[in-house]
Amino acid sequence: MDFPLARQYFYREIHQPEEQIDLAKAALYIAQEEYAELDPAEYLNALDTMAAEVGDRLPEERYPLRIVQAMNQYLYEDLGFTGNTSDYYNPDNSFLNRVIDRRTGIPITLSLVYLEIARRLEFPMVGIGMPGHFLMRPDVEEIGIFVDAFNGGEVMFPQDCEQRLSQIYGQSVTLQPEFLKPIAPKGFLVRMLTNLKIIYLQGSDAKRCLAAIERILLIFPDSAVNLRDRGLLYYQSRRWTQARQDLESYLEIAPDAADVSVIREILQRMG
Repeated sequence: MDFPLARQYFYREIHQPEEQIDLAKAALYIAQEEYAELDPAEYLNALDTMAAEVGDRLPEERYPLRIVQAMNQYLYEDLGFTGNTSDYYNPDNSFLNRVIDRRTGIPITLSLVYLEIARRLEFPMVGIGMPGHFLMRPDVEEIGIFVDAFNGGEVMFPQDCEQRLSQIYGQSVTLQPEFLKPIAPKGFLVRMLTNLKIIYLQGSDAKRCLAAIERILLIFPDSAVNLRDRGLLYYQSRRWTQARQDLESYLEIAPDAADVSVIREILQRMG
């Protein structure tokens, strides 16, 4: 593969059986493309250390809420982790190494830190990819509680999740069952990369936007919207052959998309 070394490591990690994907490693390989000197082992060791320190504080009776309380005390009160409300769209909020260094991030990356510590404590939790926000819950049947890593590890019930969504969207939102479904590792990584894609797109950073899209397509090669967006970036940079290939694939996968006529017109311009 003609990829940077970090991309090759990322490719290997995501092409394992999904249950074997190490989210922290994959996230660090994403960050390594931006921070070439990053040593993933250093940050994996940092997560090990944090988990060991929380483990020393856990009571003998390891009830889920007690574990959550111990983790919240350690991460938010002792270490000072916090949601980055003042600079939310800074790309560093999406890089695991920088989240650990700066102790601030966005919901999904703070959740990743939390999930990785919980995993090391043999307290399985799952990510919940709600629209517009990211939560977690203990992986316990019918437990009915959720944890908001962005807001100090706040413990929430479904009605609280509905209120949080209504706050985010500025209007009444009815909670749908699919909003609270666990997200699989590949979906988790795509959501992280999509955040970066949007940030770079809004910042007119075509090179980094393209790199984020390329990694999404390594995970989901038939993602129509990302094939289209990569094709458009290729078109803008006059890479006609690659643009044509992606845009034609987009039309095959999404023949009824609203922008089909626009894409056909672009293809005609390329001749």
